[in-house]
Amino acid sequence: MKRIFFAGVFLLACVAGLYAQDSTVSRALTMEEYEKARTFSVADPDKDTYVKFENAYILDHGGFGKPYFITGDDGKKKRIDLYKLILKDGRVELGTVIYYTTETGKRYTACMPGYKAPSAVWRKYFEDIHAIDKEEQFYVMKLSYVLSEELGYQLYRSAQSGGGAVSREAGTYGNDICFPGDMAVTMAGGGRKLLSEVKAGDKVITVDPLTHAAVPVTVKALTVHAAKNYAITRLTLLAVSADASGRQVRLQCKELEGTPNHPMVTATGDKTMGELKEGDRVLCLDVKTGRYTAFTVWNKEESAGGVQPVYNIVADGGSTFIMNGVMVRQKPPLP
Repeated sequence: MKRIFFAGVFLLACVAGLYAQDSTVSRALTMEEYEKARTFSVADPDKDTYVKFENAYILDHGGFGKPYFITGDDGKKKRIDLYKLILKDGRVELGTVIYYTTETGKRYTACMPGYKAPSAVWRKYFEDIHAIDKEEQFYVMKLSYVLSEELGYQLYRSAQSGGGAVSREAGTYGNDICFPGDMAVTMAGGGRKLLSEVKAGDKVITVDPLTHAAVPVTVKALTVHAAKNYAITRLTLLAVSADASGRQVRLQCKELEGTPNHPMVTATGDKTMGELKEGDRVLCLDVKTGRYTAFTVWNKEESAGGVQPVYNIVADGGSTFIMNGVMVRQKPPLP
């Protein structure tokens, strides 16, 4: 099975190498260049999108878009950045350098050869990524997923407008645990206020996850994080109820956006927004009865939210807020 899996990745990588280089001059990546490329390092992939090495080679992030992020079942997020490896003289594309960064900041570097590279270079590439896979679980599987996504995008782009530019998104992940400013906070008294307009001294509602009792707490501060292209998780939550006859059915829908790392309260314990799965149950406000009841996660999407600031409330009590009618955890206090 492992041989079949690696053979599939090999085929995918070959095709990826082909589409990445079919618009320019290319030649075979040598073993010496392969080993050299694996030593190339960029200090900040968010800023270093075009980097020269030895005045002979270039790493170019252009054409690959923003980084890819993959979250496993363990909730750990991996980042993958792709760079074209270009020989400066003649602008010859030799392959693709891949930076894989773990949630702890550890980086693994691989160099996927171009399709003209000799078999010895390809064998070395697969030996190297297999060695990483032994240390970093599911590395090869996640890498093949990203290459599949990239290939799909490139094929789509080539079918649009003769290969012209086609928009795609990938957001910034970080330690900020927040919501966009257009989310609505439930205030004391039942009114709602845009998160970006909340001020110190305002009173907002906190709900006990066990008793569902709602009490007001005072806002101590509104934390504002710098505008970035944050990754945003978008949840659609539904609740269906019926009268005694079963003939009158009422459907309620809630939508919530927040950073993937924001904690939520579910029927099976706390999870981040990024960890939620379809079918999870989250406490929400029933606008008709005024009570808090479980809604089901119907759909979850995650993508870049566009450049914007994000916000978080610091309150003097409680452990939750009501955001867009959905109960969310307050941001954990700093240690």
